[in-house]
Amino acid sequence: MRLFDFSLFLKRFPIKEAKEELRQISEVKDADYEAFLNSKKTEIVAYHLRNNPFYKNKVTNGFSDWESLPILTKQDFQIPLRERLSKGFSDKNIYTNKTSGSSGNPIRFAKDKFSHAITWAYHMERFGWYGIDFNSSLQARYYGIPLDSVENKTVRLKDFLAKRYRFSINDLSEKALDGMLNIYKQRPFEYINGYTSSIVLFAKYLKGKNIILKNVCPTLKVCIVTSEMLFEDDKKLLENQLGVPIVNEYGCSEAGVIAFTNPQGEWQVDSKTLFVEILDQADKPLPLGEKGRIVITSLHNKAHTFIRYEIGDYGALSEGSTFKKPILKTLVGRTNDFAILPSGKKAAGMTFYVITKKIMEESGNIQEFKVVQTEIDTFEINYVSLEELTEEKKTVILKTLEQFLEPGLTFKFQRKVQLDRSESGKLKQFVSLVEN
Repeated sequence: MRLFDFSLFLKRFPIKEAKEELRQISEVKDADYEAFLNSKKTEIVAYHLRNNPFYKNKVTNGFSDWESLPILTKQDFQIPLRERLSKGFSDKNIYTNKTSGSSGNPIRFAKDKFSHAITWAYHMERFGWYGIDFNSSLQARYYGIPLDSVENKTVRLKDFLAKRYRFSINDLSEKALDGMLNIYKQRPFEYINGYTSSIVLFAKYLKGKNIILKNVCPTLKVCIVTSEMLFEDDKKLLENQLGVPIVNEYGCSEAGVIAFTNPQGEWQVDSKTLFVEILDQADKPLPLGEKGRIVITSLHNKAHTFIRYEIGDYGALSEGSTFKKPILKTLVGRTNDFAILPSGKKAAGMTFYVITKKIMEESGNIQEFKVVQTEIDTFEINYVSLEELTEEKKTVILKTLEQFLEPGLTFKFQRKVQLDRSESGKLKQFVSLVEN
């Protein structure tokens, strides 16, 4: 029985029609794809200008051309959801969710039933590249789980319907990792899916035991990491210790999958349900290859407007991108992941996280860590390790960071048993507590 498809059908998400829509889009020829996208963009804007008072109020100068449309941000959505819905939509005929709040501005949002179905259909199509079928393939899942008993039971039921076994990422102790490995020996998992940091920590555990997971669980086909940055050295570690291809998924709650590693190793952007732009600070499109703000348009969501919506990330599209097959060249990080220093210099938090990571992991004893800016001139480096960092290693880190940033900064090292994660279980590698 196709239990996953059936569960969507019971919730009145038209998954069959959504899959057919994707099939038809796939048949649009490369030469015709720009015209197809322009038609879909015009169609969704016209719909919201007719039916969504919230969006009509935002488009004060009318719709003359695409670049005349406003850029929407999470701040624009800080009003009750009902005031943002299109005519004819209510709690009875929409899917609702909320963003994680990692940007500091969590929002509730809505999707119409077809839009949500096509998001799932696209997800299933991409996972299908690696032989994964949501109806039959057992997933090893590394996400957080609500502690509330009612929400916990709801999540467990969803996991059952979606063929998922959820590992607790709130406890990643040696004993817990031993238990995790035993479950892989007992169950025919076909794929791993979840937060990058938790899976990387498990891979480090496997390396310490000299174990390749594929040898323990031969049914395993692929590992799909999401929601957190995947660094090249971590990818190599995962490939070596899991023994399967590593897929990098990039997305957001509002839109679903934005980019997904294809079998050729390219980070392919969704051009079927989304239109993705890279803009400069003046809201102008940047040439392929140049880094800028990532702005998305949902081409099917009629219940709620996500037109030219800035999701809060920086990235660049590859020079080889086409309208039908855009490729994400790089993802720099979130727009709020920057450190403001005493001199006024602005430094990408993720960049000096990478520098610190390289030096710390040369010791071979660091399991994971995060950098927290507590004051404009003070940073905490919280880490989990088998042994305390030596003073020599700390000195190397301090000198390197001072060269990259500026002199006069204070760095405090704190060894932890376990790092703080968000309620969802996500590990944010760099956090600034200083108002920008």
